[in-house]
Amino acid sequence: MIDLHCHMLPGIDDGASDLDVSLGMAEASVADGVSVLACTPHILPGLYHNTGPQIRRAVDALQSQFDQREIPLRLVCGADNHMSPDFVAGLQSGQLLSLCDTRYVLVEPPHHTEPPHLEDFFFSLLVAGFVPILTHPERLSWVPSRYGSIERLVQAGVWMQITAGSLTGAFGRTARYWAERMLDEGRVHILATDAHDCERRPPKLSRGRDYAARRVGAQEAEHLVVTRPQGVIANALPFTLPMPASVDASKGGTGDVEAILEDAYREHRGRPPGVRGFVGRLRHLIG
Repeated sequence: MIDLHCHMLPGIDDGASDLDVSLGMAEASVADGVSVLACTPHILPGLYHNTGPQIRRAVDALQSQFDQREIPLRLVCGADNHMSPDFVAGLQSGQLLSLCDTRYVLVEPPHHTEPPHLEDFFFSLLVAGFVPILTHPERLSWVPSRYGSIERLVQAGVWMQITAGSLTGAFGRTARYWAERMLDEGRVHILATDAHDCERRPPKLSRGRDYAARRVGAQEAEHLVVTRPQGVIANALPFTLPMPASVDASKGGTGDVEAILEDAYREHRGRPPGVRGFVGRLRHLIG
């Protein structure tokens, strides 16, 4: 399996506190069946002042520790990038990090309130050629009252990553309900641990995979933890990867994303007048 969201780097955010914890998390991940793991510390101005170059150095140093101890875990770079006004510029400058330097980028919105212009923000990322992956939407407190925003984002080509522990009840009934609902509706693209330590939030991806398999089948569960994560690391175009089974490609997503990532964003230089709505603006680009 591949875990695309994990806070394993020591002493860099609220994840692993030191190298011993990182080593314990790595051994637990390997025992669970993970062979590739994205180190994705928070980048949150005002709280976690991490930068792309700093994270890269930390990943290299931790990989060296694993290699010395013969821990068979391959690390790749990434970040849990919190929303900010200069997000696209940050990615282009390298201060923010996509996953493994690909078009795929983790985006964490505020937890307690839907940010203004949420859909415009994701639109700007799509137009710039990125595939945003919204992290743990099932755990955001505003999702129950704003679920329509999630539906529109998925329809337009934004990916969703839910936390394995949400499916097993580790984050409470509400998170479990929304994780199950999104999974059943075909709105989940990636399953990851978002692990922070070995005890309170341990790296247990297989439990979430097995639970998902009981709801959506073994093949889709494999796509959640192997097929799509492999595609992310390989920088594959979204339309070349299997999408969640119940997503209707004729109503958005795959075809639009291909055009946006490869063609439309090169010509687009601002919102066309008279075009309303997130999906409407995306369709205007390829109309």
